[in-house]
Amino acid sequence: MKHLYPSDLSKFVSSHWPLGGAELPAPAVLDSLLSTCYQASLLRQETIPVIFRLIVIEPEILPTEGGPPTGLHRLEFARHLEFNALELRRLSSAAHFSRTLIGVRIDPNNGPEIWGLVHSGPRWLHAIHGGRGSAPPLPDALTISVTGPGDLDVGKGREVIGHLAEGRVFEPSLNLFQSQWLQEWFASIRQERQEIHEEAKKEAAEPWAELEPDLTRVIGQHMMKRLIAGMRAFHHGGTLVVIPPEMADVFCGENPYLSIKYGFVNDEPRARFRTLIITVMNTLAKIAGDQQSIIGWRDYQQTTNPDIIKLDEAIFEMSHLVAALSTVDGAVVLTRRFELLGFGAEIHCESTDLNFVAKALDLEGDHSVVESVHAVGTRHRSAYRICSAHKDVLSIILSQDGNVQFARWKDDNVMYWDQQAAFNFTSIY
Repeated sequence: MKHLYPSDLSKFVSSHWPLGGAELPAPAVLDSLLSTCYQASLLRQETIPVIFRLIVIEPEILPTEGGPPTGLHRLEFARHLEFNALELRRLSSAAHFSRTLIGVRIDPNNGPEIWGLVHSGPRWLHAIHGGRGSAPPLPDALTISVTGPGDLDVGKGREVIGHLAEGRVFEPSLNLFQSQWLQEWFASIRQERQEIHEEAKKEAAEPWAELEPDLTRVIGQHMMKRLIAGMRAFHHGGTLVVIPPEMADVFCGENPYLSIKYGFVNDEPRARFRTLIITVMNTLAKIAGDQQSIIGWRDYQQTTNPDIIKLDEAIFEMSHLVAALSTVDGAVVLTRRFELLGFGAEIHCESTDLNFVAKALDLEGDHSVVESVHAVGTRHRSAYRICSAHKDVLSIILSQDGNVQFARWKDDNVMYWDQQAAFNFTSIY
């Protein structure tokens, strides 16, 4: 396989750069920026790998007032620094990946130079691993993230355009939470939650505000993102098996699909995920009262109501609990309601004849390539087998390196979507 390097990434970014907003630097300057960042990625700060984010922008464009959590804090050096790999290495520990960017400008005569730091705070990570609080906007300027040795992400503001890793250039990873099929897969559960909420609203003594129909979907997505991020942080790998709620009794008893080693009693505690989401919906509607505007995700992000803050923390803790359960050998089994049936589940389905799976090349799986299952490990093969044996199961498989796959039955075959993380979550906090 031919290995690709910063110059190849530069060509890719140039051909995919969106119209409008900031323009890219000249090709030679872009090559220099990416090459220097690549060289810095191969260095170490004592025993710590060099990771950082930088933004190419004139300092005057950024405001002089404000800062995290809702704005950007611009700190310009009294003397601008030479842009080189050693300087980036030295600054990488001060410019913590999750909170600060290194500011770079292009001098017309001397080329790139480091002018200071831009403190953003960590809220931008919420879009990746879930959470409340809106992130401060990032200008539509060139951004470069060094996430490991030889690993570079290039974007325009927060929009990732290209990724260099393992000597290959990739387009941005698929965001399955934007897929239509995943939304439809949970549609009946969202409708169920909405009906429970409407019943509570009818019984309330005071008027409740209307909620955006999409709110419960977004809250559910962020809960799932938190769960996956928590599993990644353990560096252990794991499997989630998500089944139809009407099949809970079947999967908890003797069945041909799996056996749950540590099963939970069929009681309210194992349904806590759903209870928390419905309680969030009810509380948001209640505290807004009879106001005319419809309450949505932004209200959830920005509210300072102590009850919502406690509920959000409870969802966070529940996500971490399930993530910890996934470190035990075997799968964690949940229903589409996120009802926690148990963990340590051994997947059977040995009689299932499965030699090939389809790898999706787009969000909806309209295009795919066939791969042999014998090239992957036992964890992945087991997850594929149960999707083949029971066509309404969704498997979420995490490798030790943080790679995530969603697998399900589609078009007469098991299909998976590869969701490789651009960086290691435990290294950026």
